[in-house]
Amino acid sequence: MQVMVTTTEIKEVYKEIQKKLYYMIPEKWSRVYLYASITEKAYAVPVGEMYFYYFPKGILKKNPVNVYEIPAKFNMDEEQYLKLVKNLYSSIKKLREIYKKEKQPLWTNVTISIVNYKFNIEYNYANLDNKEQSNYERHIIWRYERLGMDINSFSKEDKKIIEKHLVNSCINIEKVETYSEPLYKKPLQNSFEYEKPIYEKIQDENKLMNELEAEGQNISNQILANFKK
Repeated sequence: MQVMVTTTEIKEVYKEIQKKLYYMIPEKWSRVYLYASITEKAYAVPVGEMYFYYFPKGILKKNPVNVYEIPAKFNMDEEQYLKLVKNLYSSIKKLREIYKKEKQPLWTNVTISIVNYKFNIEYNYANLDNKEQSNYERHIIWRYERLGMDINSFSKEDKKIIEKHLVNSCINIEKVETYSEPLYKKPLQNSFEYEKPIYEKIQDENKLMNELEAEGQNISNQILANFKK
């Protein structure tokens, strides 16, 4: 089913998310998968979680890298990097605010992927307050389904979670809406304000986007160099 809300405002947020993902991955990658949830508890305060995994480019780099492993893997300042994670999550929340403004049914979680130069987003309306699955269990199931991981690569307990889900998924059909578009080809006109001093030395955004267009592939960025300076 195609998403009903595809306004110019939403498409700009899609581009914003793409750009932030490029900035946050300090090596070349072939594909990336992101999960984020947002629900409203008491006093309508939105709460949720977010994580993403990317597959490094290269013959020997087959295992996905968790966003929260990046600071240790590349010797970055963890506190500063987590500010970038929070910044990215704010864009996800912005999407939901647009849905609310347009008086559309509110989704509870999204899965975003960038694969084969295409941006994909899936909106899911599942009840995350359902006590049958914990956040941890949903994470395990999501990794199995989205990252294409072999079930035998999971622990014994995690395999039980996946097997139970496979049985129940034949019974419970969740409502989802999807949207896809090719990666944008022209530099963005808007200038985003990122956390300082993290981005104060990053190259001009038009130059970055022009490199992306010229190479026709996902490019590494200057964030690693900036952290080390």
